[in-house]
Amino acid sequence: MPTNTEFEFRGYNHLALVCKDMAKTVDFYTNVLGMPLTKTLEIPGGAQHFFFDCGNGDSLAFFWFPGAPEAAPGIAGAKDLPGQGSIVSAHGSMNHVAFDVPADKFDAYVQKLRDKGVETSPVVNHDDSETTIARELHPGVFVRSVYFRDPDGILLEFATWTKTFGPEDALHAPANAEGERVALSVD
Repeated sequence: MPTNTEFEFRGYNHLALVCKDMAKTVDFYTNVLGMPLTKTLEIPGGAQHFFFDCGNGDSLAFFWFPGAPEAAPGIAGAKDLPGQGSIVSAHGSMNHVAFDVPADKFDAYVQKLRDKGVETSPVVNHDDSETTIARELHPGVFVRSVYFRDPDGILLEFATWTKTFGPEDALHAPANAEGERVALSVD
């Protein structure tokens, strides 16, 4: 079997999709498919970002954006890199693909991308602050990311988890299609 000699990929960190109704999404993925809800975020502007454990340390994530366009073939992804403009994309679209990389190799991999001529975002330290992004690495940062695009413009991410999630990390009520937060019973 061929071996990747450039980067040590360990699978997907998370696949981030966009949903129309976070409450229905949470109900389906937790109660129908049995995926534990592991992390919830309220994003500035009223949006949400929720993560589900899909096994092997990998996550399936969903954004809910108030006022996002309806699903439309051909409107497939975010316009800008995170932190550099709008990341809103249509319902049912794939927002970005995040590859899980080792924490101890993250900074070297960012540099390796740049050395190969790949335009990247600045390194983003995601935390639970109001903006969800920290300038510096601190104990509240739960994932470090760098974003870039493939030749077709697909938004990609190298991500590395920096903490283990607990029940305190999934406390936000999901939004329904109208933007109301809905209390759900999640098994």
